[in-house]
Amino acid sequence: MKITLAVIGKTETGYVRQGIDEYVKRLQHYIQFDIRYIGDVKGTRNMSEAQQKSAEGKALLAALETSDHVVLLDEHGTERTSMDYSQWLQRRMSSGSKRVVFVVGGPYGFSQEVYDRANEKISLSKMTFPHELVRLVFVEQLYRAFTILRHEPYHHE
Repeated sequence: MKITLAVIGKTETGYVRQGIDEYVKRLQHYIQFDIRYIGDVKGTRNMSEAQQKSAEGKALLAALETSDHVVLLDEHGTERTSMDYSQWLQRRMSSGSKRVVFVVGGPYGFSQEVYDRANEKISLSKMTFPHELVRLVFVEQLYRAFTILRHEPYHHE
């Protein structure tokens, strides 16, 4: 199985990018993982929120394959503990999915078309985070899940 994190726009904040790079490097020991950066929509100053979500949604959907299991990182998604998340990940890997794609939306969230395409939604927290920070938290939690599955001394309960 391969895991992809699809995000709108580049990660520009240096310390966030550095943290993401560190966890991506660590993840390579466990699974094929990559981040798919989808370009920012141009001309957003002249767009409504709905138009921007729609344009971003089209770009996100174009990056997906029909066989992908799509998981939106969404504030209204299912919340899990790190232990529960690692068990969910184990079930996903055992299910035969070729690729699981986790998606971080743009500043206004997802278009209805993206919600319709998603297989499920996961929430990292009830709190709101900057989208760049969500990327870092997600890759750390993915790394943590693999260390839990391998009984490695990273996660403490």
